[in-house]
Amino acid sequence: MTQPVRLAINGYGRIGRCIVRALHELQLSDVIRVVVINEPADLDSLVYLTRFDSTHGVFPGLVEKDENGLIIDGQAITVLHRDTPEAVDWHGMAVDMVLECSGQYSTRSALQRFIDAGCARVLLSHPGAGADDVDRTVAYGVNHTSIEPTDQIVSAASCTTNAIVPLLSVLEEKYGVDHAFLTTLHSVMNDQPMIDGYHHADLRRTRSAMQSIIPVATGLAQGIERFLPCLTGKVQAKAIRVPILNVSAIDMMLRLRTSASTHELNQFIADCADRMPGLLAYSNQPHASVDFNHDAHSAIVDGSQTRTTSDGFANLFVWFDNEWGFANRMLDVARYWAGAD
Repeated sequence: MTQPVRLAINGYGRIGRCIVRALHELQLSDVIRVVVINEPADLDSLVYLTRFDSTHGVFPGLVEKDENGLIIDGQAITVLHRDTPEAVDWHGMAVDMVLECSGQYSTRSALQRFIDAGCARVLLSHPGAGADDVDRTVAYGVNHTSIEPTDQIVSAASCTTNAIVPLLSVLEEKYGVDHAFLTTLHSVMNDQPMIDGYHHADLRRTRSAMQSIIPVATGLAQGIERFLPCLTGKVQAKAIRVPILNVSAIDMMLRLRTSASTHELNQFIADCADRMPGLLAYSNQPHASVDFNHDAHSAIVDGSQTRTTSDGFANLFVWFDNEWGFANRMLDVARYWAGAD
């Protein structure tokens, strides 16, 4: 029997914990499993936050601990509390891939520290600082097959990029996109305080996350151009944090080269969703954001909000679970890269 791919998670925050939970829910332990977690927080906190989650509920399995770390349904996960990549003997632990989920490492020199410390492959849960800081940036279902055997550092981009690029790519192929203006309505994140405080160079992020709608900077346009060079200079994006715990949305204003009626556009997207199961979905029900909590799709187009004009303008509304959907795409990329897909 082939041995399962051995993963390590560096940084056991929202995405790291969702990855462990998704592996359990998908019952993939015979194919791929987490064997090491490196996280500064104490073990009791890790056990507690794995077991109980305010967004995704109680863990659907048995979460315990021993002197070495976590035990989930009898499977042991070694927990370390190291401050640097060099302090971990990744090679000695026979780890096939490290999922870098701390967000602290994004330059080539910083990520190379994992390779030099014995990691064969590093998969980032965030974009690299620049295109040259990683060997490849991929969105599963769009360009993940471009990963080369020699690649060592790969980025899975971001939750917003994974939500929007599959949809933009099919729209560009079918209708042509002359311009795209994107507004992301994103749930709060842990770089925002609960009450006003001095903690961020972006003054808006010093304000209470749960009391205001807060504009923040975004690199979504640049991320899209990495995947779709044909749209270079045609995409503008802004992001607004809204006071909910999870599930985000993107309001897309498009100028299409070939116009389409609302019905035609919705039918095309519904057909694309049928061809992209697990990645893209379509619904025309009267939704609220909570409907998509724990939804593993990269994006769900809300057809009830589609609007078009006869001269090529189109407005689309896209929902996505920014935690759960992205964690599942991270796993998809890891499985493909490791040959376990």
